[in-house]
Amino acid sequence: MATAWQALGSQVTLLVRESGLLARMERFAADLVTDALRASGVDVRFDTTVTAATRGADVRLELSGGEVLHADELLLATGRAPRTDDLGLETVGLRPGAWLPSDDTYTVPGVTGDWLYAVGDVNQRALLTHQGKYQARIAGAVIADRARNQPLDRGPWGRHTGTADHAAVPQVLFTDPEIASVGLTTDDAARLGRDVDIVDYDLGLVAGAHQHSPGYRGRARILLDPGRGTVVGATFAGRGVAELLQSATFAITGEIPLDRLWHAVPAFPTLSEVWLRLLETYRDTPASLRSGR
Repeated sequence: MATAWQALGSQVTLLVRESGLLARMERFAADLVTDALRASGVDVRFDTTVTAATRGADVRLELSGGEVLHADELLLATGRAPRTDDLGLETVGLRPGAWLPSDDTYTVPGVTGDWLYAVGDVNQRALLTHQGKYQARIAGAVIADRARNQPLDRGPWGRHTGTADHAAVPQVLFTDPEIASVGLTTDDAARLGRDVDIVDYDLGLVAGAHQHSPGYRGRARILLDPGRGTVVGATFAGRGVAELLQSATFAITGEIPLDRLWHAVPAFPTLSEVWLRLLETYRDTPASLRSGR
């Protein structure tokens, strides 16, 4: 929203309690967004908390460092909470107002008869519109096949299993530059103890970037499982990178081996050529320099 309002002509001050933006994204992506916001005129302040706010002729904000800030309007990013207060959850032993946990078939555990399902934001698995639609498709298949007394395929990537919630959640931040990611980040891999190889490439060096805009800035990163030779995570930062995300999602969900990815020829001149450059970089990097552990 800071990107949007600044582009519409407002003077935006962005107050961030943490020491950086986008803590769940790759650090290089967050840095590119921060640089772009500041270049557009946004006053970005980290490690800053609002201690008091009052509205009179304008909005008066008292900041943690003692400074007083005056603004026309205040926009707060407060997160989300489930709207489950008045659904009668207490009648089936659940707490009103709480998130509804679900298993990989989107069945809410602990409800006799396995008749209650939770899809979308309410299950807190992946708070994204497209992921909620994915979950609804899986749950619909579960409901229909249970009604027909058909067995459920609960294996990874099975017809009745929401595996993508864990392994391949795609998301786009519509900032300038855009950030697109799917699967693991470097921090995710470290937290999970996953051994990954990290491959980076400057998107600005791809021919399609020059066609896109002069002075293009961007970066691409993929994470590879060195044992299986498959992609387990991808992050792209730059203008127009949202259109690269589906190819990365295919690579992860299809568990496509690198030897086969070499034969997925990108059209020239497009941003998609970054896939070829990433594969070449991986091939030419000594094994001792690849690990992200």
